[in-house]
Amino acid sequence: MNYDNNANRIRKQLLIRIARLALQDRLLDEIDRLPAKLFPRHQSSLRCCVYKDRAITKYRLMAILGHAIEDESDELKPLRHYAQEALNRDEVANPILTVLDEACSACLKARHFVTNVCRGCVARPCVINCPKDAIQIVDGQARIDSDKCVDCGKCIKVCPYHAIVHVPIPCENACPVNAISKDEYGREHIDYDKCIFCGKCMTACPFGAIMERSQIIDVITKIKRGKRVIALLAPAMAGQFPEDFRKVAAAVKKAGFTQVVEVAFGAERTAEHEAQELADAIEAGQKFMTSSCCPAYIQATKKHMPEIAPFVSTTPTPMHYASEWVKQENADAVTVFIGPCVAKREEALHDPTVDHVLTTEELGALLVAADIEIADCEPLEFARPAHAEARGFAVSGGVTHAVLAQGTTDAVKATTIDGLDKKSIRLLQSYAKGKCDFNFIEVMCCEGGCVGGPCNISTTKSAERRVADFVRNTKEHAGGSTG
Repeated sequence: MNYDNNANRIRKQLLIRIARLALQDRLLDEIDRLPAKLFPRHQSSLRCCVYKDRAITKYRLMAILGHAIEDESDELKPLRHYAQEALNRDEVANPILTVLDEACSACLKARHFVTNVCRGCVARPCVINCPKDAIQIVDGQARIDSDKCVDCGKCIKVCPYHAIVHVPIPCENACPVNAISKDEYGREHIDYDKCIFCGKCMTACPFGAIMERSQIIDVITKIKRGKRVIALLAPAMAGQFPEDFRKVAAAVKKAGFTQVVEVAFGAERTAEHEAQELADAIEAGQKFMTSSCCPAYIQATKKHMPEIAPFVSTTPTPMHYASEWVKQENADAVTVFIGPCVAKREEALHDPTVDHVLTTEELGALLVAADIEIADCEPLEFARPAHAEARGFAVSGGVTHAVLAQGTTDAVKATTIDGLDKKSIRLLQSYAKGKCDFNFIEVMCCEGGCVGGPCNISTTKSAERRVADFVRNTKEHAGGSTG
């Protein structure tokens, strides 16, 4: 689903309002009135009535405050109390996603459906080719018996009028590992033993019923307490805003962060170590090695592809190397990774060097709430600027390019898995079980790479173009040198 839609706009609007209230110390006083302000009594509603809109808005605000809706034990508990708990919180907790059951429309079971475009033609290829005799002609039009249909899709392929469509459940259809399904009440439920935290279900749901548990309050609170809060800007951030990346960094610093660090600096170390690891693997006769930068992919190998796990690089991610460097410089610093990725929240929970993760959406909301215009900021020069190849980590193929640029070995035969889905998972499994013509496989869960993450605020193509320009300008600034 396109990143720009009404469900996303509602979430962003609520993020901005919460961030503004927190910055102005008005959160506890005004949060309980927000649902009614957004949906006044006589205004047209998005659902059956404004009262349901208000109820769902309350749950959205709970998620933005960092709470899991599934943990609610008292429906009458005011938002103010949840806000107070968020302000007092010292640590974040799992799971990083939450399902707003009130917002879930309980979509009907995925099925094939005959539209009124059907002409009841004499050829009747749908009837002839259905392997389960699930299609009959009734009153001059094809009809599908859902009890017999096995969703093979042959009827769609053979219909000359394209009159048959597949009606999916968006979130279930988007999940590459079947981690989301209906519970006994017909509402969607995430099985966290299967979930890889890719965020695809969140972006696919047209009702906005799946949300992250935001950490924006945690970050604002620590900034206001005067802690040394250091922002770690992911390479993908160079493609999220139309302005110069250095201006984005300046805007982040202006928002209250003590320092802004370019995570691409950490990507240099990832590329260096991964290149050496690959050279050692090739020399040892290992069949192949895959990249280790994408946390959603790593979760997938652990939970769904154990046969691939031995082939995954053990090199830490750029986020880890960058945050580790910050902690070595100042052990008391609060590190905040910022990027368009959901799975980074899960990775950070298991990395003691990373304290918080903000998404691109949350950063955008924070800047709007603080009335900071990126275009008006003076470019910030990084204390430790990264090399060109490391800045290209954000796009699909960028990791491979950076690893090859190390020149550790000439025997590399590389390929890229651009987007993790059921088909690409089967492909990886086949590589582990049989012959593989490649010895290095870069795997990115999101199509296009990190710039295609679920919390981006730019189209993937636009972000790819901006990152490419940033990398090219880096090379030109270095006089053609990539080092």
